[in-house]
Amino acid sequence: GIPVVAPRRIKQWVHSHGITRVLLAMPAASHEQRRHVVERLEPLPVHVQTVPVIADLLTGQAELGQVRDVDVEDVLGRDAVVPDEGLLRGSVAGRVVAVTGAGGSIGSELCRQIARLEPSRLILIEQNEYNLYRIEQEIRNEALVEGHRVDILPFLGSVEQGRRMERIFSGLGVQTVYHAAAYKHVPIVEHNVIEGVRNNTFGTWRCARAALDAGVERFILISTDKAVRPTNVMGASKRLAELVLQGMAARVDEAERGTCFSMVRFGNVLDSSGSVVPLFREQIRRGGPVTVTHPDVTRYFMTIPEAASLVLQAGTMAEGGDVFVLDMGDPVRIDDLARRLIRLSGRTLRDEENPDGQIAIEYVGLRPGEKLFEELLLGDNVTGTRHPMIMRALEWAMPWVEVEQHLAALDLAAHEFDADRVRKLLARAVGEYQPAARDFDLLIQAERPAGTISPLRRPDLTH
Repeated sequence: GIPVVAPRRIKQWVHSHGITRVLLAMPAASHEQRRHVVERLEPLPVHVQTVPVIADLLTGQAELGQVRDVDVEDVLGRDAVVPDEGLLRGSVAGRVVAVTGAGGSIGSELCRQIARLEPSRLILIEQNEYNLYRIEQEIRNEALVEGHRVDILPFLGSVEQGRRMERIFSGLGVQTVYHAAAYKHVPIVEHNVIEGVRNNTFGTWRCARAALDAGVERFILISTDKAVRPTNVMGASKRLAELVLQGMAARVDEAERGTCFSMVRFGNVLDSSGSVVPLFREQIRRGGPVTVTHPDVTRYFMTIPEAASLVLQAGTMAEGGDVFVLDMGDPVRIDDLARRLIRLSGRTLRDEENPDGQIAIEYVGLRPGEKLFEELLLGDNVTGTRHPMIMRALEWAMPWVEVEQHLAALDLAAHEFDADRVRKLLARAVGEYQPAARDFDLLIQAERPAGTISPLRRPDLTH
């Protein structure tokens, strides 16, 4: 007794029956097929949502009857290239694998995929207690449902604790480390300079040195497009982390033994904890406005599962000191993304052409250290690899002696809580980094006499 309507008649039925909500129940469809459907629905005055897939129900990530707003992957996603099974399993299957930042967006997805590849042991390292508990329980539940046999060990701790990292790596015989731990929110790191450098740069250094001392075979750093010609502390601290690994890799090569260090650089991932998408959804839910920094700002986007899969495959191809760059596709205008999410929520855009619309877009200006456009390469010297979505960048590296000198100077400035000196030393170490004329460090501003503190714009965007 329920009519089944051909897709070509959706527009007619929406208008004739007053339909306000459309549910997508297409778990087996490709990204291309789902995007085609979403594009047909986008101009219509309907709220587009999806129903959970069976896998999410079984692992407890979703409940029966639960619906959610359309996945942003259906708007921007692409069909991932079928992974090279040899590359995917090469550094994981049957091995002892550790993931730092295991509770983060990328770290947790790495843990999910690694667990399915049957390592002999999976070690989760995370400084946030709740995030560690959550990813451990999720992986255990999925392993129970899917019948995977994997020994999971969760460890609380910071990657800055080099001796603890070395004890974990050596005591448990770790063979592969995926270093995903990082502070990635641009404005927050800009306001907390010293902690950003400590975690991103010194955390990487101490973790890498622990891996070398423990005899770890492979160490893969998760880097970022913001490390290329950085305009903010977050990007500069990650670029210096890359230089640390490149310098250590050169030393290892000279000794003809030791850990194989590499790094994988990519842009934003869809729906991560630092992504703009959850913010836009919350702003739309509240009735707006949706805040965009600049009408022309663009970003690269990739789904979290695709990024994690490519990281695993790139790590297997590493020879030492490699900088791998993922093919992110075409950049996306954030303004276009905001408009699409407004329409897919069933709301109308309020602007000059439609003053009676429901949701307005407000342009709030670029934040401290933010770029209009992101880049993935320092130069044009890139080569292909055996994977079509992974490139190898051939870039300049700093001799280890110079790296050590920069680290020593930065460490002293950080111990003396001199954020301004840290920024200047960071600029000296990372030649492409030009710090902003004004210091945005929150502690420095708060310590100034009352009435002299420069107003800080609310850091409510997370492109």
